[in-house]
Amino acid sequence: MRITLPTLFTLARIILVPFIVYAMVHQHWGIAFFLFLIASVTDVIDGNLARWLNQKTFLGACIDPIADKILLISCFATLAFFQAPLFSIPTWFVLLVVVKDTIIVFGGLAIFLVKGHLHVHPTILGKLTTFVQTCFIVWLFACYFFKWLPIRTYYTMLTVLSILVIASLVQYLKSGLVQLRGR
Repeated sequence: MRITLPTLFTLARIILVPFIVYAMVHQHWGIAFFLFLIASVTDVIDGNLARWLNQKTFLGACIDPIADKILLISCFATLAFFQAPLFSIPTWFVLLVVVKDTIIVFGGLAIFLVKGHLHVHPTILGKLTTFVQTCFIVWLFACYFFKWLPIRTYYTMLTVLSILVIASLVQYLKSGLVQLRGR
C-alpha cells in the first residue's frame, strides 16, 4: 500500500479537523472559517491530482470519503453540542448525518467482507450532498463571524440538506444492494 501525493492531501484534511474544532469551541470563527476552507480545498486538490498524476488508489478512494465524513460530522457535532453564538445545529440533524455515514461505511465494510472486494464510486448525488454540506458550514462560519442572523435562509438550507442526506443514503443503499447481489 503506497501513500501518494493525493493521499497526503486527504490526510492533511483529517489532520486539520482538531484545529477547526478547537477554533470553533473557542469561537474563533475567522480561524475556523480559514482552516475549513483549506480543508475543503484539499478535497478538490486530492481528487484532481489523483486523476492528473494517474495516482488513483484503493486507499485514496476509501479514505477520501472518510476524511469528508470526519470533517463534516466534526463540524456539525461541534455546532450542535457547543454554544454557537447565533444558530445551533439541531441534534436530530447531526444524528441523521451520523446514521447515514455510519450505514455507508459499515455497509461498504460488510460488502468487502462478504464479496472480497468493494467498488468505491461516489455518486453525483453524494458529491452534491457533500458540496452543499460544505457550503452550509462555510455560510454558518460567515454568519458567526459577521454576526448575521438570516433565520429563513438557515431553515431553508437545513431542510434542503436533510432531503439531500436522505436521498443520498437511499441511493447508496441501492448501490450497495446491487454490489451484494453481484450485478
